[in-house]
Amino acid sequence: MSLATTAATIGICISTLFTKTFAQGGSWGPVIQFPIIPVAAYIIPEYPESHRMMVYSAHSPNTFGGSTGITQFAEFDCRTGALSGRQVAETQHDMFCPGMSSLADGRLVITGGSNAEKTTIYDPRTDTFASGSNMQIARGYQSSTILSNGKVFTIGGSWSGAMGGKIGEIYDPKDNYWKLLPGAAVEPMLTYDHEGIFREDNHAWLYPWRNGSVFQPGPSKAMNWYYTDGDGGVSPAGVRDFDNDAMCGVNVMYDFGKIFSAGGSQYYDRAPGLNVAHLISIDQVGAPASVEQLPNMKYARAFANVVVLPDGKILVTGGQGYAQGFTDREPVFNPELFDPATRSFTELAPEAIPRNYHSVSILLADGTVFSGGGGLCYEDGSGVSQRCHDTVDHPNSQIFTPPYLTTGNPRPVISNLVSSTVVPGGDLRVTIEGTAEGVTFSLIRIGSVTHSINSDQRRVPLVPESVNGAEMVLRLPSDYGIVLPGAWYLFAVSSQGVPSIAKTVWVRL
Repeated sequence: MSLATTAATIGICISTLFTKTFAQGGSWGPVIQFPIIPVAAYIIPEYPESHRMMVYSAHSPNTFGGSTGITQFAEFDCRTGALSGRQVAETQHDMFCPGMSSLADGRLVITGGSNAEKTTIYDPRTDTFASGSNMQIARGYQSSTILSNGKVFTIGGSWSGAMGGKIGEIYDPKDNYWKLLPGAAVEPMLTYDHEGIFREDNHAWLYPWRNGSVFQPGPSKAMNWYYTDGDGGVSPAGVRDFDNDAMCGVNVMYDFGKIFSAGGSQYYDRAPGLNVAHLISIDQVGAPASVEQLPNMKYARAFANVVVLPDGKILVTGGQGYAQGFTDREPVFNPELFDPATRSFTELAPEAIPRNYHSVSILLADGTVFSGGGGLCYEDGSGVSQRCHDTVDHPNSQIFTPPYLTTGNPRPVISNLVSSTVVPGGDLRVTIEGTAEGVTFSLIRIGSVTHSINSDQRRVPLVPESVNGAEMVLRLPSDYGIVLPGAWYLFAVSSQGVPSIAKTVWVRL
């Protein structure tokens, strides 16, 4: 099928053609074929509504291997279904298995991976890729996050480059320079893995907080605070789980200082999946975190994905009951929706395709969820994929419509936003079509995701400060550690829990 035919078939994000439906369980749209396997995804921020996304794989549409200096991208417009492919070679960076963070101005910083020392910066305003300065330490499978001051912190990443000792470093976009933080030791956050350090410093869960600090609640059992001023530092924050690490588990901040985590496995590869879930709460920098063990998910899930929804519920998709990369062993087709108010999970309509290792999910501006990818195996140069078969390659996606959009209740509509830029502590003035009674709001930072990690994603609930008919004033929290600089979705949520289509808001430094 051609891209043009595919685009015409797909239509808008919320399709009227649903493949599978459960009562009150949401709906899945048709399978959308992509020119590449979407192993990483990024929403392109734009005003008034962000409706395009980029995905990318490796040097090849469906295999990885070596340091080739090129990356295969595709752009998807979820309004029209338009798809286009693109090869990026200008930065000489194979971006497979990187860290990703979106800056205050919406640029995307992609670090390391197959070309392990590289930094590439994508500018959505000009649709161009440019080289940033190389990291001080070559890394792959590291995580990174923007900080309250607009800088970027990264740590770990022994999948590529030398193994072990991968302390933290910090990137300042103003001077385009990476600075080592010798006090930000990696050892406190290591997991235990039968493959050793190659796996133990991968995919840290990083949550920027006040005054340039970073809270790290996993995947290690041990939780830590990282400090990025001066030479950096680290201090313990307690233990999340006394029994297991949770490599490639899901995690997301769904409310002020409240982090949901679930699933994963003790080892990166060849280990039973976990179904445990936790609620981790933080407040003061450096203080021990509070941990509540939640009810278990119905399904054990390694390599799953997670999205926080505008109503504050949490959607867990995909994963497999036994962690074995490059396979579809024991796939989990049914998502689970966690409700923080009731501390309960609800099983939802099944997806048509397994979404395991190298899959992604990400929230779209219309309140639906993109789910895609999986597979993308090693190729040694002979033209034959190793370690797995083409049957586990999934160059496709589906759009999930959560239950709040299948009840028949109307969406609220944000008809006017006085200004799309704001600072922490500032006001957003909005007008709602029709009645404003019972309407609340969610700010959700626009995401970027790969390998179960979306450090850009977090939700900040907002209750109107004042209401005058259909006009409302929303006041943001006054701390950049909570309301990070950058692009956010602003959703209005009706009293029945139905979200509007989001407007794009910029929190400026």
